[in-house]
Amino acid sequence: MAHTTNRQEQIEQVVVTAQQMREIEGRIFEAGMPVAALMEKVAGLISLRLQALFPLSHYHRVGVLVGPGHNGGDAAVVARELHLQGYEVLIYRPIAKLKELTSGHTQYAASLGIPVYEQIEPLQNCDLIIDGLFGFGQTRSLSGNLADAVNRFNQGSQPIVSIDLPSGIHTDTGEVLGTAVRATRTFCLGLWKLAFLQDQALEYIGKAELIDFGIPAQDVWAILKQPAGLLRMSATVARNYLPLPRPAVTYKYKEGHLLLICGSRRYAGGAILTGLGARASGVGMLSMAVPESLKPLLVSHLPEALIIGCPETPAGAIAHLPEAIDLEDYSAIACGPGLTREAKPVIESVIEAQCPLVLDADGLNILAELRTIPTLLRRKTPTVLTPHVGEFKRLFPDSAGLLPDRVSAVWKASQLSRAVVLLKGARTAIAHAGSSVWLIPESTPALARGGSGDVLTGLIGGLVAYPSLSEQPLEAIVATAAWWHAQAGILAAQERTELGVDAFTLTQYLMQVVQKATLMP
Repeated sequence: MAHTTNRQEQIEQVVVTAQQMREIEGRIFEAGMPVAALMEKVAGLISLRLQALFPLSHYHRVGVLVGPGHNGGDAAVVARELHLQGYEVLIYRPIAKLKELTSGHTQYAASLGIPVYEQIEPLQNCDLIIDGLFGFGQTRSLSGNLADAVNRFNQGSQPIVSIDLPSGIHTDTGEVLGTAVRATRTFCLGLWKLAFLQDQALEYIGKAELIDFGIPAQDVWAILKQPAGLLRMSATVARNYLPLPRPAVTYKYKEGHLLLICGSRRYAGGAILTGLGARASGVGMLSMAVPESLKPLLVSHLPEALIIGCPETPAGAIAHLPEAIDLEDYSAIACGPGLTREAKPVIESVIEAQCPLVLDADGLNILAELRTIPTLLRRKTPTVLTPHVGEFKRLFPDSAGLLPDRVSAVWKASQLSRAVVLLKGARTAIAHAGSSVWLIPESTPALARGGSGDVLTGLIGGLVAYPSLSEQPLEAIVATAAWWHAQAGILAAQERTELGVDAFTLTQYLMQVVQKATLMP
């Protein structure tokens, strides 16, 4: 796991499945931690956080949904603690048969004067709802009266806070099991669950935060081993894979030489945006192969780059690479944005390159035409693929059946292709055969704009080209670029709104991300 040694940083980075969480908790209980004591500790932390976020002065009446398992037990203790702090608390308990601890806590809450209802009507006018119906590990669909109750709570205007996971969300895939609570906030307990990094769960999770209740690191690693299978990229980790600080004595070629092959007369902007993304990476030398007719345009936008004009097809695509380009001269090649499918001979040439290769956009579409797996298995050096979902389905039809479980799909694709596969989305996933799957925990819908992916391609190519990073895991370098790209989008959206982040604007925020990351303690 990167170079992270601090326990809190490790815990923030880890992502677990439902089964892994069960095994980790099992070790804690086997070591002597009473379940009741842990429940009290967790519920106490939740209660304190709720009081900070939802003060009594504004959220006097609180409805607590208590389910049958230990998640319901947590909720019952939270109900008791809020009651003791002066909140007017009402409990909704839709299922009569509860686990022993949950039953005991609910009974004690009732003895304090907290009303317990089997119908939701008394809770309809609450200022805040706490969802403790089901935690991690739920597999059955919500149906009948329970589903009706969840849907009615969702229709209300009051904020809803879910404990661990919104009830009705599958822990691993993020699938909605019949229906699910649409939480305003979700307090994930102990370790991040995989659902928090799956696109299909995001509209139900709301704002997510981790409630760290002190799981010992040795118990985590006893189950997950190192490196862990699923990891969240963060600013702390990304700093390990940024080419900073530079040596006091260096020169441009020692800081990498990237070749970009991109653009056509129809999609000239793709070449410009890819070049601007590469520029932001700080790569020592940038060369760009573009159609001859685009050369003056590219020189005007990227005067520091070496712009190489290529023979064109009648439609303005690159017909083939000129003899002046020796693919052995570069530390990495990134290819695809704006090419059009007419550039098939170009992809056939670069597939033979003996340096790391990044393929995007029409580079991916042409690769699919060439038969993805057999073509990639011929390569002796690393390949990075950066598809969106549509491109992914064309590249990996055998893996696409696992969608919308993006993590499983990208992992299988990486195993089959031996490539680093980055699957774009609200929560981008990056996988490499035999290694960890990296997940990007934050992004913004502001990046759903034409050209954003071109910027990412240039940024990835620039980082991959650095000789100083060549000994680092390639998937971690790619994940760092994806994190950097997402953070730039977030910063831009904060200043310009989600409508104001065009791809060119995005490139102007890339340096601010690095400045913030390097200034962190």
